[in-house]
Amino acid sequence: MKKILKGMMLSGAMVALLAACTVNKEHCSEQTLSGLYPADFDTTFVDSVRGEKSVKLFTLKNKGGMEVCITNYGGRVVSLLVPDKNGELKDVVLGYDNVAQYADSENSPSDYGASIGRYANRIGKHSFTIGEETYELVANDGENCLHGGPTGWQYQVYDAEQLDEQTLRLTIVSPDGDNGFPGEVTAVTTYRLTDDNVLDITWEATTTKETVINQTNHCYFNLNGDPSRVGTNMELMVNADNFTPSDVYYIPTGEILPVEGTPFDFREPKVLADVVNDTTFEQIKNATGVDHNFCLNTYKDGKGDDTQVAASLYSPETGILLEVFTNEPGIQVYTGNFQGVGRDADILRKHGLKYPKHVSVCLESQKYPDTPHHPEWPSANLKPGETYFSHCAYKFSIK
Repeated sequence: MKKILKGMMLSGAMVALLAACTVNKEHCSEQTLSGLYPADFDTTFVDSVRGEKSVKLFTLKNKGGMEVCITNYGGRVVSLLVPDKNGELKDVVLGYDNVAQYADSENSPSDYGASIGRYANRIGKHSFTIGEETYELVANDGENCLHGGPTGWQYQVYDAEQLDEQTLRLTIVSPDGDNGFPGEVTAVTTYRLTDDNVLDITWEATTTKETVINQTNHCYFNLNGDPSRVGTNMELMVNADNFTPSDVYYIPTGEILPVEGTPFDFREPKVLADVVNDTTFEQIKNATGVDHNFCLNTYKDGKGDDTQVAASLYSPETGILLEVFTNEPGIQVYTGNFQGVGRDADILRKHGLKYPKHVSVCLESQKYPDTPHHPEWPSANLKPGETYFSHCAYKFSIK
């Protein structure tokens, strides 16, 4: 049988292999420390634009025992093992344990762990203008374009090269007109696991025409290491004096407002349970939690300082502390508001678990959402001859 997914075809033989591995694990490859079977990711996609592409699961390990598993389907972090306060390894990211579910956007939708592109977050009214030219994008979120459109890079296969035990380089060539975006873009995502327990991510890109680009990582973090339970015991800090409020469609209003005096004041760590259900605050009521861009204090005079902590997340249960560093002007905080809602509540994820609402937190470094419509904000434009560069580091330690 052949299954068409996001404009790609998963070969029938590989679908059968995935099914066989799911049922009869002893005939498949060894497990990773996080309990994944690489054979469940070993397949081939056929794309009318990019041709035949091989998909695999790659494993990075450091001297401290950390393990990060990444698939080149969407550049996704599938598992991330870090030691807790007792020295036990905990998988702190959400996801699936086979590539078939990642690719089946209708029955198991997610951006779990993905390297998002071309444009992370939303562009309002699925269009933007450069100079005198207006580009119509493919709408996939009402009237808006979300995460690069319905066939954004999280649904594409990157060319992968594992440089060493701790480094993976992923490359994608996006054709001119991809989901309506101008210019042929060559983009490189590099994952590097350091010996001091940092998952370091860089994104670089060039283009043949002026375009917009805004890449991020979309890991859903649950530092408790148990995503079967809500994660609102976690404590969040965001180094931001201001945020960009959104309308009911999650498009920025254009304002930049202070966090002071609002539930969004995360300048000191705050327990998420005290925030996500505060429906007296309209922004939380509309999103049923936090799904907002924060204007980082670490970005000043057109430059981001990625030596300063932009945000942090902490689990008092495991003692695991996550600190985020980035050169970007903003960070999107998303508290898993759509998990466990409606039919999503019945979807089985990694290791057969069901995820409840507010199980996790995404911390997505970024340009502000809908930046192409706000020239006064840090620009997302990329011209021929320039190189886009974005950096985000997730540092894990015990508090």
